[in-house]
Amino acid sequence: MFTSPEIASVGLSEEAAKAQGIAYRTGKFQFAANGKAVAMGEPDGMVKVLADEQDTIIGLHILGPHASDLIMEGTLAVQLGLTAEQVATTIHPHPTLSEAVDEAALAQISRDREGCSRLRAQVSENRKASCIYD
Repeated sequence: MFTSPEIASVGLSEEAAKAQGIAYRTGKFQFAANGKAVAMGEPDGMVKVLADEQDTIIGLHILGPHASDLIMEGTLAVQLGLTAEQVATTIHPHPTLSEAVDEAALAQISRDREGCSRLRAQVSENRKASCIYD
C-alpha cells in the first residue's frame, strides 16, 4: 500500500526489539535537513536506523519522500547483517535522498565512543564525522 507521505519499514521496530530483550541504539535523520528533499518541496519525515550492541542493523524505518525506493538499502543491510558503520562508510551521492539513510547510520554510530573513533579513521577528510562526544 502506498501512502503520502510514503512509509517503509524492514526488520525490527523498537517495540519488537524491546519485547525480544535486544539491546539497541537508534540513529535518526530528518528529511528537513536533506537538500534534495527540501528542493523537492518534501521536507517532512525521517529515517531511523536501529542497530544492536554489535552495530548490526536490525531495523530501518522511513517516513518521507520515496521511502518505497529508499528502503531497499535497509533491506540489504538487514538481510546481509551489515553494520551501521558499513552503511555509513559507503558512498551516498550528493545531493540525493539516500543521504538521509547514510546520515541516520552516522547518527547511530555517533552514540558510541568506540564507533566514532573507528569511523573517523575511515571517513575522508572532506566529510566530517561528528560524534556526541565532541
